[in-house]
Amino acid sequence: MNDLRSLGRLLQIGGLILLPVAMLMELSGQLGRQGVAELLIMLVAGAVAFALGRLLEGYAR
Repeated sequence: MNDLRSLGRLLQIGGLILLPVAMLMELSGQLGRQGVAELLIMLVAGAVAFALGRLLEGYAR
């Protein structure tokens, strides 16, 4: 169960890191012409990773 809790925490941290990285990439122009679509995909992936991590961590308790 401790491994599941660690995985949940890792997903939460990864999700929280992905969101500002996506915004910085958009502001610096690294995403290219399809920047808004790629930004949206990264934001959704970050939110899903955080939510999944929260569920896993809660299940492990």
